[in-house]
Amino acid sequence: MSSYILLERIKVQNANCIAGLTYGFPGITHFLGYTHALSRKIQERFGIELTGCAVVCHDHQVQAYQPSGWGDYVFALTRSPLTKEGNTAPIVEEGRMHLTVSLILESNKPFTASQQHQLTEALISLSQTQKLAGGQVIHLKGVSLYSNDDDQAISRELLRKVLPGWLLTDRSELLKQHYEQLITTQPNATMLDAWLDFAALRYRASAPEGVDLPTAEHAAEWELMPKPAKGYLVPITTGYKAISALHSSGAVANARDPQYPFRFVEAAYGVGQWLSPHRVPELRDVIWRYRQQGPWYLCATNTTQNTPKLHPEQEAALVELTETELTYF
Repeated sequence: MSSYILLERIKVQNANCIAGLTYGFPGITHFLGYTHALSRKIQERFGIELTGCAVVCHDHQVQAYQPSGWGDYVFALTRSPLTKEGNTAPIVEEGRMHLTVSLILESNKPFTASQQHQLTEALISLSQTQKLAGGQVIHLKGVSLYSNDDDQAISRELLRKVLPGWLLTDRSELLKQHYEQLITTQPNATMLDAWLDFAALRYRASAPEGVDLPTAEHAAEWELMPKPAKGYLVPITTGYKAISALHSSGAVANARDPQYPFRFVEAAYGVGQWLSPHRVPELRDVIWRYRQQGPWYLCATNTTQNTPKLHPEQEAALVELTETELTYF
């Protein structure tokens, strides 16, 4: 039996819209962290564990502007709060955004009739008192519980509920395919080059019809080059990769929580796709879940709890931005 919780149309203000080298939407780790925090609280009381979530965006507004009315956008920054001397604080650059999202949380067990009302009331309170992606939850339309033996029926019911909107899913296998095509023509290309092709807007110059080369009399014609694959594809952060040994608890100074072991990590990147919910055949295929194998700690879709290992194509598609590759910029 499939069981889900719908947190419908959560309005968040001042959420963090920077995730690694990407910006414009919170990282998927923010939403899974929010789900995990809820899971820890309701598990103590109801014995229910939340194992993943689907993310549907209904509205978003990045807090940015054009200083000159044209050209590049910059983030709108504030100098608050004041310092202890009462002076304005120095600006620390941060990217903020307002957004409205719906989260479909996956439960590890169905809901009993006796606990549904209490669980709904608890979720209404808890989901609005904890932060989401560093932002404040200012409104929640409602909480609904769904359990059904028919996966198709529950998928159709839930996905219709979150229309209109855009649902984010993992498409990192496209990155591997594009990289394999890229190195056939550019042997020195890296996975980073392939990843940037999903974000960059590239134009190609061609000679006018009937002319071998562009000249002053016959200017070149510029055309927008298509993205590596069709669809609303975006570069995203998908998790972390360990870059150090596991240090014992308390061995690293200034760790956030010294009672747990510590390890240094760097961001891992992949490719995501925004889909309209009516184009999703199975809800379980777009549920984001944590995956951990060796040094990789990732968020992924199209997986099940019975397959803990990474799919070979997905593992090969992950982008590890080392210090050497960062010199590319």
